[in-house]
Amino acid sequence: MIRLRIEEFIAYLKEEKQASRNTLLSYERDLRKMESYLRSEGILQLDRVTTTSLRSYLIRLEDEGLSGASISRHISSMHSFFRCGVSRRWIHEDPSEPLRAPRVSKKQSPALTREEMERLMEQPDTETAKGLRDAAMLRLMGTTGLRVSEMTGLSVEDVDLKRRTVTCRENGRERTIPLTDRTVKALRAYLKQGREELAGEGSNELFTNISGERLSRQGFWKLLKTYGEKAGIGTELTPHRLRHSCAVHMLEAGKDPQTVREILGNSDPASTQQLARQLSGRRG
Repeated sequence: MIRLRIEEFIAYLKEEKQASRNTLLSYERDLRKMESYLRSEGILQLDRVTTTSLRSYLIRLEDEGLSGASISRHISSMHSFFRCGVSRRWIHEDPSEPLRAPRVSKKQSPALTREEMERLMEQPDTETAKGLRDAAMLRLMGTTGLRVSEMTGLSVEDVDLKRRTVTCRENGRERTIPLTDRTVKALRAYLKQGREELAGEGSNELFTNISGERLSRQGFWKLLKTYGEKAGIGTELTPHRLRHSCAVHMLEAGKDPQTVREILGNSDPASTQQLARQLSGRRG
């Protein structure tokens, strides 16, 4: 079990490396978070961990809004843990070896303007099933602030077009988010004209790839990058930036920070309140 190996690794750091208490706590926190993600993906044994599964985990961290510096720390923790695993013959190869720390940005990329957001959403070719899917995803992400993991995890029954809501369920939490008119229209068009061609019979996933399997986070990230380039958005476009832009637009439209926090599913109100103060100061 991965959890037991983490405990052995922490004991090794404490007893043989004489690591400080803060160092031990940092490694344990990072590695337990990784283990929790892997467990949610059905990966329970250390020898089943792959570079791909670790990259997916890093995308989740990015999606949660972790800074480049924080993600670099997580990667460092993984390197130390898996190198120890190889030296102790728990595993034959280190799946974290290809992972490299991201460049630490000194300044967060600015939120998309409303015009940029609209231009982005207009890029998919809605004459095709794939384009209808992509248009629905971009509209949904851009107007609800869903995390990419939440969006790719949706099932058909999570969308209620009559009540104009989408319900997210992740990590034991659930929240229901209202949908805009144009988001309802995009989802209705996709469900009526595009989804069956992609998903086929028997699938319950809302968004699938062309093989009928659940669309991956990496898959959406690639699509977003492509559409961002087509829309002429010069700076890097990520799922988290799309989520951040949605929060900015909701606050600019007059929604109070508490409502925005609930829509986004933020457990810590500090970031939303800070963003609201920044916007207030800019308007002043």
